[in-house]
Order: sequence, then structure tokens, then C-alpha cells
Amino acid sequence: MIEVEHLNKIYGSTVALSDVHFSVEDGEILGFLGPNGAGKTTTMRILAGYIPATSGTARVAGYDVHKESMQVRRHIGYLPENPPLYLDMTVEDYLYFVSNIKGIAARERKAAVQKALQRCQLEDKASVIIGKLSKGYRQRVGLAQAIVHSPKVIILDEPTVGLDPQQIIEVRHLIKSLGGEHTIILSSHILPEVSMICDRVTIINQGSVVTTDTPDHLMSELVSTTLYNLEIEGNIQPIIPLLESLDGVAKIEIISDDSSGSHSILQVSASDNREDLGKDLAQLVVTSGLGLYEMRRSRPTLEEVFLKLTTQESIIEEK
Repeated sequence: MIEVEHLNKIYGSTVALSDVHFSVEDGEILGFLGPNGAGKTTTMRILAGYIPATSGTARVAGYDVHKESMQVRRHIGYLPENPPLYLDMTVEDYLYFVSNIKGIAARERKAAVQKALQRCQLEDKASVIIGKLSKGYRQRVGLAQAIVHSPKVIILDEPTVGLDPQQIIEVRHLIKSLGGEHTIILSSHILPEVSMICDRVTIINQGSVVTTDTPDHLMSELVSTTLYNLEIEGNIQPIIPLLESLDGVAKIEIISDDSSGSHSILQVSASDNREDLGKDLAQLVVTSGLGLYEMRRSRPTLEEVFLKLTTQESIIEEK
């Protein structure tokens, strides 16, 4: 449904995009993820026909965004970071206006507007002036204008930016509900948002694609280490060689060592995902005559994977 190949965008001497390539399947939700300034908005604008690429190709619903721009625009719904709203219009009047300029036949507009109001849970706000709505509801109106003409593709640029936690949850549920019926590309710099909404993730950094994969596969491929944090009472030095000799222990790091023997903290990195390693660690500490105050098992988060991918020097090739 969306195909991007060797896309480049240069502003003067500044390279905004460099050889960007990815695709989005029909009915899929793709998260376009990257830090601020990575090139997400530039890519969204090129796909929407808002700005041209310097070189490369992008096709939406089978149409070239440069050569067949008007056809592309008929098949997309676009929500920029700042929704294009007329604050002095009511929600319903605004959606009728949008449906008109998007070419919906007069006899079909009422049904289209009502469907958009329903999908975005705006039915009770239809007669309210947009300028009087909260930011969360304005974002819903922005989504409603993006889907009022039932586009094949929906392009969302940072759709939850500036919303409060409850509003973020509501908008996420709304976007998730649109998947399948529409193909969606969603830009964000928020990892939890992408992992909860999207089927796949494309990570971009400094204008180049770092990797594309599912959130779960990214974690399984790039995060193989389980960490155990142990808070121990007593002299920990004698047990460190014993812990290192345990099967499955890859590394031990002393986070804090209290010379008085009160509270010390060790971090143990496992070389595999053995379910019983925690049991062995705890048993060794206790049988050594030390006190075990706490043991926590954790794995690096998706945020840490993101930081790893966007700060390392070597670029991981797209899978």
C-alpha cells in the first residue's frame, strides 16, 4: 500500500533524508519512530504530497506521490502534528466542509460525516464550536477529518503530542480500531505508543532508516540479556567468584558495596533465559550466610533498545 525507495531530501547543505526505504502492507499499522529531528515529519510531508522529495520514489495506493499527486491525495487522510482546524466552526459544519473539498458527493456527505463522528466518538460534540473543545477533542476532530472520505491510507504525524495521559489512551484506542480497515503510518518518538499500537516499527535516525521489524522481534533479537539485581547484607567479595561460576551467569557488576557490610547491590547479567537462575542465585547467597533483602529480575526495555539503535555508530541493516 505504501512503498518508499531510496528517498532523499536535501535543504541547501542539510541532508534531511538519506536513502530512506520501507513499505507498509494493506491494513497494517506501521510505527515510524525516531528522535526529534530524525526526519519523520519530512517523510510524512513527502508521502502526503505536501513537499517534494529531492530524489527517490514513494508510492501510495499504487500512485507515485510526485507524478500522480492528486490521485495520492484522494486516497490518503493526513493528520499533521498541528491539526488543520477552523476554530470558529462547529465540529459537524467543519466535517461537512472537509467532505465537500475532499470530493464526497452531496448525497453521501451526511452519512460520511455521521460515520466519522461515530468512529471518533464525537457525536455529542457535533454542534460544539471547535475553539471551545479541549486539545484531546480537537485531536479527535483532526482524526475525523482525516478519515471522513474513507481513505485507503491514513498518515498521522505525532498524533498524541501534547495530550494528557487519559487523552493519549483514548486516541491510541481510536487509532488501533482503524487498523485493518485502513493502512496507517504513524510517526512518533514515544516507544510505548508505538509498541502498543503498531504491527511493525521502522526506526529512523539522522535521516536514515536504522531497522524495520515487529516490536516483539526487535526485543527478542536485540535484547537477549536478563538482569538480576540483588540487595545483599554482609561481605559480598567472597561470593562473587561463586556467583560467576554458576551456569548461565555472564557478568557480575557491583552497583554499590558498603564496606560496613550493611547493604550492597550486585547486578547479575544472565547469558540465557534460564527460568531457574534466580533460584540458584538466591540459594547461593543464603547458603553463604549472607542476608538477601531483595532480588529483582528485569530485561532492558524497548526504550533502551531504541536508544541503543539511535546512538550506536554502526547502522543495523533493515531486516
